[in-house]
Amino acid sequence: MVKPILSSEEPVETIQIGSRFTPPKGGRSPFQEVEELLGSTQPQRPCTLVWRDLSVHVKLKDGKLKRLVNNVHVKLKDGKLKRLVNNVSGIAKPGTLVALMGPSGAGKTTLMSALAYRNPIGTLIDGDIAMNGLPVGDFMHRESGYMHQDELFVENLTVIEHLSIMARLRMDRRTSSLARRRRVNQLLRQLGLYGSRYTRIGGLEGRNTLSGGERKRLAFATELLTDPGLLFCDEPTTGLDSSSAQKLMSLLRASAVQGKTVICTIHQPSSELMALFDKLVLLAEGRIAFAGNASGALSFFESLGYHCPLTYNPTDFFIKVLALTPGSEGASRHAIKSVCDRFAVSDAAKELDMEIHLEFHLMDHEDEESRRAKEDSFRPPFFFTKMIWLVYRYLLVILRDPRVQLLRILQKLAIALTAGLCFIGTAHLTQAGIQDVQGALFIIIAENTFSPMYSVLNMFPEEFPMLTRELKAGLYSTPIYYLARMTALFPGLVIEPTLFTLVVYYIAGLRATAFAFSFTVFLSIIVLNVAIACGSFFSCAFGSMPVAIAYLVPFDYTLMLTSGLFVKLSSIPKYVSWIRHLSWVMYSNEAMSILQWDGIQNITCIAPGNMTDGPCLSTGDEVLEQYDFRINQFWTDVVALLILCLGFHLLALIALRFRTRRK
Repeated sequence: MVKPILSSEEPVETIQIGSRFTPPKGGRSPFQEVEELLGSTQPQRPCTLVWRDLSVHVKLKDGKLKRLVNNVHVKLKDGKLKRLVNNVSGIAKPGTLVALMGPSGAGKTTLMSALAYRNPIGTLIDGDIAMNGLPVGDFMHRESGYMHQDELFVENLTVIEHLSIMARLRMDRRTSSLARRRRVNQLLRQLGLYGSRYTRIGGLEGRNTLSGGERKRLAFATELLTDPGLLFCDEPTTGLDSSSAQKLMSLLRASAVQGKTVICTIHQPSSELMALFDKLVLLAEGRIAFAGNASGALSFFESLGYHCPLTYNPTDFFIKVLALTPGSEGASRHAIKSVCDRFAVSDAAKELDMEIHLEFHLMDHEDEESRRAKEDSFRPPFFFTKMIWLVYRYLLVILRDPRVQLLRILQKLAIALTAGLCFIGTAHLTQAGIQDVQGALFIIIAENTFSPMYSVLNMFPEEFPMLTRELKAGLYSTPIYYLARMTALFPGLVIEPTLFTLVVYYIAGLRATAFAFSFTVFLSIIVLNVAIACGSFFSCAFGSMPVAIAYLVPFDYTLMLTSGLFVKLSSIPKYVSWIRHLSWVMYSNEAMSILQWDGIQNITCIAPGNMTDGPCLSTGDEVLEQYDFRINQFWTDVVALLILCLGFHLLALIALRFRTRRK
């Protein structure tokens, strides 16, 4: 048992890391009443992870081939592969804390990603990996936790909101709500985050947010929600001071003591941290330089003639021996190869091989009934459960970010007021009033098209890293994410165009009938949603805001030119006229114009005190004919707008799915 890091607001208790813990003497568990009602959560089964003759290759792009020197390549029909991990074997048993160490580029993270079944796209695995006698597969996402080197969170959430949402996405759907809350509160207390449970993880400047150590512990708590028997930690002490690093590693050590299997990559830990590890695996140039008890590493290197000075940290000494020396890369590689070759024929390596072969032998001779008993019984949350909680998460983000919500509404109202004042008193049934009405309609369409379309270009690229990570963890699928993201935006996509159109329509004095007004608002809502769908497609397809803008600007000019306001539609050359069928600006302009001019019969040809210089348009039908608009096209335009909205969303989803799979 260990003493956790607790805030000053909490009484000090002795607590175990795990799903069960022992209350202090004479005390009473703070969750005892709940435990009596539900029973305590059963921990995951112990996990033995074993790998044999494992090699990892990554496909190279042609541009990288020229920069490779002295690396092993495998030729393919359409490219080459670089070998990052070379024929390694090992085993990690329950109750052990294993350290993967080595110089930069040795293959530590690559090896751990392969063991955790979280390989990047384009990585090829050769060899055997098994957990509890089963070849690794998708079940690894549920039965193991993976703590990344850099923490990625939705910054505007509080600690308890983040853990509550993650519990809904990660835990078995048969788990009761009370059991989920109990698990969240357990972890908050055990990891010393209870006092910060209502603190935002990050966000705007000037607010109290989590420290670096607290963010690491929150990432650790997220992985412990399902109480996995196997934990992977990639450089967990990166960015922490020595005190915070010691506390975090003590938590990992306590998890191992509770029966978990913990594997960490770590870069040159202090002697104090190194003492917490049971096993040490040293990697160099993708090969095993040493594997065994941490205390035996010094003896092995001394047997090769590498004596660690008394004043040296042993881990620093190991890294120095196994690292490439600038200017002497050839000699360094020869020395590293010698160390790896000597370990391969050592007694420790032979003992390790026997242990590995025994595990695979037992696996090969296991009967079918035992295999069936090991099959994953996890029941993931339902589709709509994931949708609801993701929508909730992104609604909180929108409501708490004034840049997205309040300022945008105020901006819309300010622009609407300015535009309305420019058209005040001009929408008369006169020849000059025709242009004024069409101008007011175009302002409504343009403001609900171009600004919203550009506002979402950076949304998906900003979220790609966290999206990719959560997809790899199996929390949800790409369609669920996209639908939830768009659903969270939808209230704003209705409120903003409604307010803008209401102000401009009233001040400009457009046609005062309930039908014309209500359908103009409805059409402006559809226009904004089509624009958002189009912007989302460009954002997902090109992956960065500058590139998306480069392609979107010419498309915008095409939308304006085919709107029917600047160029008469019938005069557009046939080889480009087909583009107007993709222009929601044209469809909405035609539909709104029909609402304003259908049935109008009394347009004045003579303005007060002046004679008209051009042809006189005395009816609404003549106005529509002047712009090549047809009254019978109204419902066709509405349907076309809806089809374009759905079409752009579908293209955006396809592009997002392709991009996340490629990553």
